[in-house]
Amino acid sequence: MAGELNGRRVAILAADGVERVELEKPRQALQDAGASTEVISIASGSIAARNKDLEDAGTFGVDRLVGAASVDDYDALLLPGGTVNPDKLRMEPPAVAFVRDFVSSGKPVAAICHGPWTLVEAGVASGRRLTSWPSLRTDLRNAGAEVVDEQVVTDGNITTSRSPDDLPAFCDRIVQEFARTPQSAGAGGGG
Repeated sequence: MAGELNGRRVAILAADGVERVELEKPRQALQDAGASTEVISIASGSIAARNKDLEDAGTFGVDRLVGAASVDDYDALLLPGGTVNPDKLRMEPPAVAFVRDFVSSGKPVAAICHGPWTLVEAGVASGRRLTSWPSLRTDLRNAGAEVVDEQVVTDGNITTSRSPDDLPAFCDRIVQEFARTPQSAGAGGGG
């Protein structure tokens, strides 16, 4: 429903190797619901997107460096996948700290496909009911998560999904979850 996210700001944390459709489709759903979004990354300029991890799929402009971003500036966080993207993010302490702080804040966080890898690195998967791309499930279990094979799963303030095939359900759920959280005092405007 248009307008249910009016005034909300969503951070999209991504790096080179992001799966294009996993950034583009959720971003469009959030914007269609009235949210403003910012791509946050570990390097300025633009990030290289991929289709199915292997094919070049253009770029996305970076709006802000993660080291200069504050959880207080956003109402929600989106972690798209692509194998290389979260692997790069989990090697960068400012990105890991941003994810950890976001989850700790109680604000909603959504991760799809390989995106939950960053949740593992941030130490926030333990005790959570999560799903992901099949190859990450052992990592999630080893991090203490209860792993399930479902289209979309919400446990507290974390929503996860398995793959691009689940994007319709994932997009619907994140709009619902992000709408449940009151707009932050520090967030608003921008885009």
